[in-house]
Amino acid sequence: MQDVYLNSEQAAGYLGIKERKLYDLVAAGRIPATKATGKWLFPRAALDRWLEAGLFTPPGFEPKTPPLIIAGSQDPLLDWAARRSGTGLALLAEGSEAGLRHLERQEAALAAIHLHRIDGNVEPANVAAVKASPHLFDVVLIGFADREQGLLSREPVGGFDDALSRNLVFGLRQAGAGAQLLFDKLCVKAGREKESISTAATVYTTGEDLAFAIHAGQADCGIATRAVAIKAGLHFLPLVWEAFDLAIRRRTYFEPALQAFFAFLRSDEFHAQARALGGYRTDDTGRIKLNR
Repeated sequence: MQDVYLNSEQAAGYLGIKERKLYDLVAAGRIPATKATGKWLFPRAALDRWLEAGLFTPPGFEPKTPPLIIAGSQDPLLDWAARRSGTGLALLAEGSEAGLRHLERQEAALAAIHLHRIDGNVEPANVAAVKASPHLFDVVLIGFADREQGLLSREPVGGFDDALSRNLVFGLRQAGAGAQLLFDKLCVKAGREKESISTAATVYTTGEDLAFAIHAGQADCGIATRAVAIKAGLHFLPLVWEAFDLAIRRRTYFEPALQAFFAFLRSDEFHAQARALGGYRTDDTGRIKLNR
């Protein structure tokens, strides 16, 4: 990952100027910088904004508009809302961290994320992940819904530790998926190395793929949402409530299709569907959690 703060040598190299010129700009108050540590540091994201503020745009130039894609985590309520809203939004379900990478490269209009931190930091993991990216300096994080995550299984399971003690076969998700990060966190809490746990040979891209695998006998259990368990007719043992959020660049937020989508999330129909699917709380739907 690139450094969030650059020292004077790095900043001069990043801007392609001499260090002396950099200090002249600092002395004149013409460049973003901080001296909180006793030495001048230059936030990379602030330098990017500073450069963009002086950008010369020739006639006919238009900033890149990302495609109408929601990248990141798969979710039944989100899938339904994208279709029902009639906004033309497509879905690319590759996991939360992959969604943020697509957003960074402007390959998607939205990133749907639900992240978990091993260290248990009190700051919400979704907010922390957006703040940690120097490329997402212009991103707004908006609440979609809180979701109940838990253990899916064909037969009742007493808990995560019970599943481990019975040597049940876990179906895993891809690295960077929110459910996989939660699994990793639970393994640490249980004091178990992942290599010591019985797992299916296949990695499952979505919660619904995992549910089908459990039905087919490829795995005994795995982590997904209550909504997925209900749809698949599987047993569900609740583990945590998590924030499921949408990250979007500020400029993209004002595109007509995105405005229509967020208006739909405020509708009675959306909240009724969340209740019908089960395992959702929509009190925070539409709330701005971060504005960078």
